[in-house]
Amino acid sequence: MSPRVLVLVFVCLLLGAPATFVTRGAAATQDDNGRLTEEQVKQLKNPIPFSKASIAKGLILYRRDCVECHGADGKSQVDVIANATDLTEPKYWKSGITQGEVFRSIRDGAGDSMPPFSDTIEKEEDLWHVVNYVISLWPEDARPKLNDAAAN
Repeated sequence: MSPRVLVLVFVCLLLGAPATFVTRGAAATQDDNGRLTEEQVKQLKNPIPFSKASIAKGLILYRRDCVECHGADGKSQVDVIANATDLTEPKYWKSGITQGEVFRSIRDGAGDSMPPFSDTIEKEEDLWHVVNYVISLWPEDARPKLNDAAAN
């Protein structure tokens, strides 16, 4: 379990709160923490082309921030975190698979156990690189066409 998760669980226990994360990104309206609303998510368009360069940048961030729960291959076969999403199978995702929904899941967190990464991955551009990397793990027929012109 990551140090950040352990600290959060410890703080929750100290405060007498349940040791689970608040569901992020599922709110119908923006909350006090600045999470994206459903309407905002529907309007999100990935400004970063789906390219080899973007996927490579996303991989670096993924390895730093996501491997612990989702595994090196994205299949989430990690014993420590129950219910971590298998990133290679979008048909089983509960928080949505549009690029905006993937962005929201990373930025604001998802489900009961995935915390928000907006503080860890501070640049919006970098969040989109992670979105592109995650989508690159999907079956080929579910991914957008690779934009080779943007690979420079």
